Amino acid sequence: MTDTTDIKKGDAPAPDEWLHVESLDLDAQGVAHKSDGMVVFIEGALPFEEVRLNVHRRKNNWEQGTVTAIRRESSQRVRPGCPHFGLHTGACGGCKMQHLDAAAQVAVKQRALEDNLWHLGKVRAQNVLRPLEGPAWHYRYRARLSVRHVVKKGTVLIGFHERKSRYLADMTVCPVLPRQISDMLVPLRALIGSMDARDTCPQIELACGDAPGTTRLGARALVLRHLAPLSDADIGRLRAFAAAHEGVQWWLQSKGPETVKLLDGDVMPLSYELPAFGVTMPFKPTDFTQVNPHINRALVGRALRLLDVQPDERVIDWFCGLGNFTLPLATRAREVLGIEGSDTLVARATDNYQRNRPAGAVRGALAPTRFVARNLFEMTPAMLVADGAADKWLVDPPREGAFALAKALADLHQETEPHADNWTPPRRIVYVSCNPSTLARDAGLLVHQAGYRCTFAGVVNMFPHTAHVESIAVFDRE
Repeated sequence: MTDTTDIKKGDAPAPDEWLHVESLDLDAQGVAHKSDGMVVFIEGALPFEEVRLNVHRRKNNWEQGTVTAIRRESSQRVRPGCPHFGLHTGACGGCKMQHLDAAAQVAVKQRALEDNLWHLGKVRAQNVLRPLEGPAWHYRYRARLSVRHVVKKGTVLIGFHERKSRYLADMTVCPVLPRQISDMLVPLRALIGSMDARDTCPQIELACGDAPGTTRLGARALVLRHLAPLSDADIGRLRAFAAAHEGVQWWLQSKGPETVKLLDGDVMPLSYELPAFGVTMPFKPTDFTQVNPHINRALVGRALRLLDVQPDERVIDWFCGLGNFTLPLATRAREVLGIEGSDTLVARATDNYQRNRPAGAVRGALAPTRFVARNLFEMTPAMLVADGAADKWLVDPPREGAFALAKALADLHQETEPHADNWTPPRRIVYVSCNPSTLARDAGLLVHQAGYRCTFAGVVNMFPHTAHVESIAVFDRE
């Protein structure tokens, strides 16, 4: 059994050693070694700094603590851009890296990607892609904000949880949210505090769209989760708030996602633009869309350039969602198939295709495209063959990755008999990942068992100041 000790406040021994910080892990903890070889994880420390710490947790082969003094400071240490970030009591836990220069954050994530590919998948990319970067602040167009009426404080809190805590941070601003949303945090607190339902509204989900014909902030949907029916007076308060704040529309959620409904019908529909492809993507506030629209536009462009789709090629978009990559692919390919696990998203993607199908100002009519719903976590070789051969694949799975898909492809590669229907594997796969460990696992299958080589890989800084690593990799058939 591993010996574990959680050290209570005041119980830690006085520091007796300056430690040299060697690297940063994905929890934004500095990693160092004591003179006896013990590994130490240090919150608030950065690579190449010399620090002391207060240890608050011990195991038999590592310790964890918080920096208390810095003798040599990193040149990459910067002043955090948010007053709620830090190691102090009550600090917000939404961001982990605001004390590190934005470019250095990207370098940490690139190293994490390369380390995962090698240590978990035994794969090294032949070429490292330049990181995709965008605005470091006011980028987050989607967020799930917790709500709590704190009777002892006589106030309502709205935002993210405190660092390593179940309590909500007392936030008045959030510089990663759009400025107009950050400015609404205090008015939202006052609104909920004035409501009869202040104790039964645990969450507000935020989803922002683009203004029509632009990539600027447009409609702002606020989905209010309420555990009890709202009074007429509360409905009136919500309507007054929307009238006082441009672009705000209220949606109500009484139970599961299927109960989400618009409070008032005469509002601007939510959508975002992909101007490079002449595509507009309508969506509902609970649909999955990328958090960072600036990076999403750049990511779609890079993915299509890497896939290099030709007019005579058939392409499959796996985990296609509402068509974020599928519709741009349809501006390039002969035929596109989008496959998704959610019937709701398949219906939304089909509708988006029909809306965008006529020729636009910057493109011709979209290629023939269809969408199907399928459990992509239970893929088999037979199901893969049934979908037909495609020249190229775009794969964009959730955090769980695309193991079943990669395994089915590997199994087909290792079969000795040719397929009766002349099915052939794709020549190129572009894999967009939001989890470097599952990407590495799937890359190991593709490279070592399915006959591919990893020709490109690089990070996509979708979530600046957080430890989240988004990336993109290219696999070419040997």
